[in-house]
Amino acid sequence: MTFATIIDYLQSTDSIAVAIRLVIATVFGGLVGWERIIKHHSAGIKTHALVSLGSASATALNIYLAMIPGLNADASRIPAGVVSGIGFIGAGTIIVTGRKQIKGLSTAATVWVTSCMGMAIGAGYLEIGCVCLIMVEFSNILLKQLSNKVEGYSKFMNIYIEVNKNRGVNKLRNLLSDNGFSIISMTKSKEKTLQSSDTGLILDLDLGRNKSHDEVLNVLSNEEFVNYVEEV
Repeated sequence: MTFATIIDYLQSTDSIAVAIRLVIATVFGGLVGWERIIKHHSAGIKTHALVSLGSASATALNIYLAMIPGLNADASRIPAGVVSGIGFIGAGTIIVTGRKQIKGLSTAATVWVTSCMGMAIGAGYLEIGCVCLIMVEFSNILLKQLSNKVEGYSKFMNIYIEVNKNRGVNKLRNLLSDNGFSIISMTKSKEKTLQSSDTGLILDLDLGRNKSHDEVLNVLSNEEFVNYVEEV
């Protein structure tokens, strides 16, 4: 039995072939979730495996119904519902913190793509399912590292900083000015500070030129009137 014959069989509507595709979809979804859980994201192995399995099952069911004589089932109805419905799961992973940070967007996108991967596998489009798995991992691992490096040297920077209420804001303005940094916007945070004597601020900065954000954080954290600072 040749490799092409095996692929043709797996793409068929035979019950065993469909069952194997469901297993493949579950494994692929778990592999995507493995990368997510390593980075301590909210949706992990189980969530992605179930999303991929459910999408594959729904697509296989849709194809089965479309093949029943006289039923006249719409072959795209269930997959369209999966694409829309998966948005509710993705939305549940997105949160906005008090520091105006949006977290969970990558996880939501990964869950959505995983559902599309599952649908491709469930429909027997195994080649596309494999490519999708590879590209998801490429995006979440390699492109993420590239993105962090580019963002880490951007001339624009957003920080959350806690300074002493006693002239801490004025000292911060002078420090930023002395280093050639411009304040684009400054907002007082509603979050509770680590020390009651501090004020929490959210700043959008223009560094004037591409500069390591780690260096900027070190400059700020070394000042005695700054008790906490992080990039957001």
